[in-house]
Amino acid sequence: MESKQVYGSFFFCTHFDDCSCNLFQYKFHPLLVFTLYKLGHPRFFNQLSSGLDIIGLAGEWLTSTANTNMFTYEISPVFILMEEVVLRKMMDMLGWSNEEGDGIFCPGGTVSNLYSVLLARYHFFPEVKSRGMSAIPRLAMFTSSHSHYSIQKSAAVLGIGTENVLLVKCDERGKMIPGELESSIASAKDRGLYPFYVSATAGTTVYGAFDPLNDIADICERHGLWMHVDAAWGGGLLMSKRHRVKLQGIDRSSSVTWNPHKMMGVPLQCATLLVRKKGFLQECNQLCAEYLFQPDKHYDTSYDTGDKTIQCGRHVDVFKLWLMWKAKGMEGFESQINKCLENAEYLFDKLKNRTDFLLVFESKPEHSNVCFWYLPHSLRNLPPGCERDKKLHAVAPKIKAKMMEEGLTMIGYQPLGNKVNFFRCVFSNSATQREDVDFLLDEIVRLGHDL
Repeated sequence: MESKQVYGSFFFCTHFDDCSCNLFQYKFHPLLVFTLYKLGHPRFFNQLSSGLDIIGLAGEWLTSTANTNMFTYEISPVFILMEEVVLRKMMDMLGWSNEEGDGIFCPGGTVSNLYSVLLARYHFFPEVKSRGMSAIPRLAMFTSSHSHYSIQKSAAVLGIGTENVLLVKCDERGKMIPGELESSIASAKDRGLYPFYVSATAGTTVYGAFDPLNDIADICERHGLWMHVDAAWGGGLLMSKRHRVKLQGIDRSSSVTWNPHKMMGVPLQCATLLVRKKGFLQECNQLCAEYLFQPDKHYDTSYDTGDKTIQCGRHVDVFKLWLMWKAKGMEGFESQINKCLENAEYLFDKLKNRTDFLLVFESKPEHSNVCFWYLPHSLRNLPPGCERDKKLHAVAPKIKAKMMEEGLTMIGYQPLGNKVNFFRCVFSNSATQREDVDFLLDEIVRLGHDL
């Protein structure tokens, strides 16, 4: 068997009888090796999903071994029932009654958010399913200027148009300002648009901010709008008695996105859409394909979940979550979520007492996001202004490039609004210890000291 060594002691077999592809002949850069096997490392702070839960991994392996599909009960009876039980538990945590609620596991939070817009549009204009967008008024959607880009992408995919997604101003902490939402709705009506949907965010991607859900719910009720809560990042805080107060008002939503593969540490991917109106997913999406969804089956065909979705084939994402929940219990999840937020507070407290770092905002983090700049020696005596901003903008990308080459830690960066590039450290791996946080800061200083 012929093989080639790649950097980092990875080996690939390249003996394929009829393979014309030379992919496996390459020696891979160390960066690729980092990507292959270090994302579960406690010093990986780059993404909202990180860590490696062994119980979840076992669930993923067993799921792959079963190699089944989630569209009918006949080929996936245990997983279908398991999905119903887990989704019901998640809906209970939102505060919805047993008489209401429905849900589905989706391939990521972007698709969950897409479903929410699809359902909201169908709620107001069911004729759109057969007659298309030409049969309904020009719609208007609302979301915060700090929300995830998937809301705009959903408008593009569904033919609503990104120009009809109105971005509502946020305060300095990244929370939607309710008064601005009210003004945006009034302005849209004055322009002849039909407002129908508001997406509030529980845990924004960059700042980790939580929109004021009760205030937004009041506005949605007053104007008769569908209220969605994108809690892909922040939903996990519902598992913590200490932090769930940050999602007060989520029970008043029409739909919720919640990604257990983020704060709950479930292996990718594991994302859900929860809908208050029971049976509405089926009503909106069903097309009754006769080769799959025969009405005269010998069992209750409501367990055939395939017609609730816009997919046909659907991966089994529930088992690893169910297995982790059985093993850890609520207390286990609560402990690991609390640990992540404690790490964020530890980093925040360290940064505010140092002169070589500058916090993006002075208030304590609401979530596990901590945003900051590193100030090399060359910039510390420069007064705030255009010259310093121009030089500071280049610092984070240069340090990140060096980090990726050395492969010892990783952190993300981005600009936001009028703020130049800053680091965003996020904690979703409960294996991260305080010494890992200390190492990150030391490494940033080491790599950026001479910039």
